[in-house]
Amino acid sequence: MVQAKKSFDSFFKSAFTVDNVIFGFDDGKLKVLLIRRNEDPYADFWALPGYFVQQHEDLDDAAQRVLRETTGLENVYLEQLRSFGAPGRHEFGRVITVAYYSLVKVADFELHAASIAEEVAWHNVEDISVLAFDHEDIVQVALNRLKRRIRTRPVGFELLPPAFTLTDLQHLYEAVWEVDLEKRNFRKKFLSMNLLRDLGRSQTGVAHRPAKLYSFDEKRYRELEEEGFNFEMKEGKRK
Repeated sequence: MVQAKKSFDSFFKSAFTVDNVIFGFDDGKLKVLLIRRNEDPYADFWALPGYFVQQHEDLDDAAQRVLRETTGLENVYLEQLRSFGAPGRHEFGRVITVAYYSLVKVADFELHAASIAEEVAWHNVEDISVLAFDHEDIVQVALNRLKRRIRTRPVGFELLPPAFTLTDLQHLYEAVWEVDLEKRNFRKKFLSMNLLRDLGRSQTGVAHRPAKLYSFDEKRYRELEEEGFNFEMKEGKRK
C-alpha cells in the first residue's frame, strides 16, 4: 500500500527578514544606526535597518541590500549574529529575522534615508528606549557580543579615526563596557601590546594641553585579530 504524500503546507507560512546592528563611535559615545519607519507596523518608530528577504535571495545578500536601500551604506562587512523567532514578534504573522552586526567609522559613510526609512540617524546606545518589534533585544545581544569580543580581539581600527589619542581609545573601551577605567593601568597595558604607532604630532585647535596622536600598526593589529589577546582590565565604577 502506497503511503499518501505528506503535506508540508503548514510549514511554509513563515516569512524571513534581516536586521542590521551597525555600531559606530563618535564624540566619546558608542552609537547604533537606526531608521525611523514609514510603514506599519510600528510606523514612525525607530528601528534597526531591516526588511523582508526576497523569495530567491541569499541571506547575506539580503542583509547588504536592505542596509543599502534603507541607509545608503554600501560595502559594509556584516557578521551574522543570530536568529530571532519568537511567535508574535511581528503583527502580520510568523516572521523570523536573522540579525547581522558590524563596526564602522561614523565619518566614513554618508547616510541617505530611502525605502521604508523616513529618517536615518546615529543614536547613542545608552539613550535607546523604545524600538520597533524586538529590536531592543537584538541590540542588547549584539552589544553583549561586542563586549566579549573586545576582550579577545582589537576593535579600535574599525571604530576610531586614523589618528587618535590614548584618551579616545580609553573612552571607546569605557563606552563598550559601560565602566570607568583607571587611566594609568589602561595606557600601560595597551602600550605593552606594541599595537600603536606614535605619529610624532599632537592635537591642534584644542583648549587643553594637546595630546599625542597615535595610529594602529595595521600588521600587528591583524596579527592580534587572528591570535587574540587577553585584554582584561580591572573595572572601576559602572556608568
